[in-house]
Amino acid sequence: MRDGRASLWLALTGALGLALCAVQATAVRAQDWSGSTEGSTTSGPTVEDYLKEAGPDAKLVNQGALKIDGRPVNCGKRPTVLNSNFDSWGGAFPGFVILNTKKIAGLSTPVKLYVYSHECGHQFEGPDETKADLFAIRRGVTRGWLDAVGMEDICTFISTLKGDGVHPPGPERCETMRKYYRELVVTESQKTTSTSAPQPQTLGPAQ
Repeated sequence: MRDGRASLWLALTGALGLALCAVQATAVRAQDWSGSTEGSTTSGPTVEDYLKEAGPDAKLVNQGALKIDGRPVNCGKRPTVLNSNFDSWGGAFPGFVILNTKKIAGLSTPVKLYVYSHECGHQFEGPDETKADLFAIRRGVTRGWLDAVGMEDICTFISTLKGDGVHPPGPERCETMRKYYRELVVTESQKTTSTSAPQPQTLGPAQ
């Protein structure tokens, strides 16, 4: 996708479609960065440069200060840029996450958190879209904001999206995430059972 005001740069638009070429041939492709270094900007703009290109409507939210529907969220030490002119629901460059406040406004809370967590996932997993999807689902389960209803909300949202050279088709992404969600729920349930309070040995069944 192209950000109309930040036309020099390409972002990873994980929840949407393929990132389009920017108007200048020297534009940096976000897919080229490794994504393994905290705050790396080796193949992307700094957050300061991005804000200059995005214009006055873009707002920087420092690490630890962002809330989505009242729930605090974070992506390690990385800040978030709120940009209502961004063409996708969310995006990522090395070192910061982008959210389009207008596009996510009508989404349910689990879907908003999925979009943010997916883009955060690119910071840890690199440009692979499936890995970023699974990062988001794993974070949702472990942090307690994703249940079965929320998983279906995410599937309803993502299933309408077409695939491209970077993103698998939406229905395929839904099934991959749904399967992983079920596996995680079983694992978490087993952990809960194994860590329950120990019971004393008894002579026999209670009478």
